[in-house]
Order: sequence, then structure tokens, then C-alpha cells
Amino acid sequence: MPVLPYLQEITADNFEAAVGLRVRPDQEHLVAPVVKSLAEAYVHPGVAWPRLICAHGEAVGFLMAFFSIDWTGDGTDLRSGLWRLNIADGQQGRGYGRFAVEAVAAEIRRRGGTRLTTTWHPGEDGPSGFYSNLGFRPTGETSGDQTVGVLELD
Repeated sequence: MPVLPYLQEITADNFEAAVGLRVRPDQEHLVAPVVKSLAEAYVHPGVAWPRLICAHGEAVGFLMAFFSIDWTGDGTDLRSGLWRLNIADGQQGRGYGRFAVEAVAAEIRRRGGTRLTTTWHPGEDGPSGFYSNLGFRPTGETSGDQTVGVLELD
């Protein structure tokens, strides 16, 4: 019987597991390391929602979500979504990424939201296929050098 993944808050007890999590070496240029995400969460309290993705009693990934941020800076475009997604080297292809997106979608719905926004690096080595397979569509916007995508939550 498959083991279902679950989320854990980052605490003193699992901090080392969180910062020790590494994506595949060929993916390191696509996503910030967990330690940077945790630093960003610290300086953006109440905005960042960092969580470990666990299965079999171990950390298999990390996600960080955001809720109702002022995307444009003028108060007219509040968005919620997936800020970071790191699935550990050796743990990919097991459904943990899909689980992470579904968990963030559920939290957005719980908070009254109807759309999940994320960004990704375009190109053959980027995760555009992963996000496309989950139903995300590019908005035509960019954030830095990243594609902005949205998933409508029905």
C-alpha cells in the first residue's frame, strides 16, 4: 500500500532535514535552495508559508506558498500561490510535486481563493511540462526571467 505524503511545519526539530534537502544537480539553477527560502520566510512573516513534504517519516521535498500578496504593488492585484517547490534528488517522479501543488490549492481554497499562481524557468530543462500537465496556463507575464502561470481552482 503506498504511503501518502503529508506536510510539516518547519521547526527546530526538522530544520536540518529541511536545509539539507537538495534537488538534482542539473536542477540547482532552476530553484533557490531551501535555506534561502527559509530566510525569505523569516523576512516576510505572515506572507510565506514554508512546509516540508514528508513520506515514510522523512523529508522528500519542500514547498513555500504565499497568500494574498500585492502582485503589482498598487493594491489592485492580490494573488496566492506556490513560491517555491523543491523535490529531493532521488524522490522525483513519485507524485510528491503533484501532492504539493494540490496541498497549496487546498489551502488557497480554504482561505477563499480561486486561483493558484506560480512561476517557472522556461526552456527544455525547466518544469513547464510539469506545470502544464497539472493544468497551469502561462499568463503571458514574466517575473524576472520566469514565466508566470495560473491554475484556476474550481
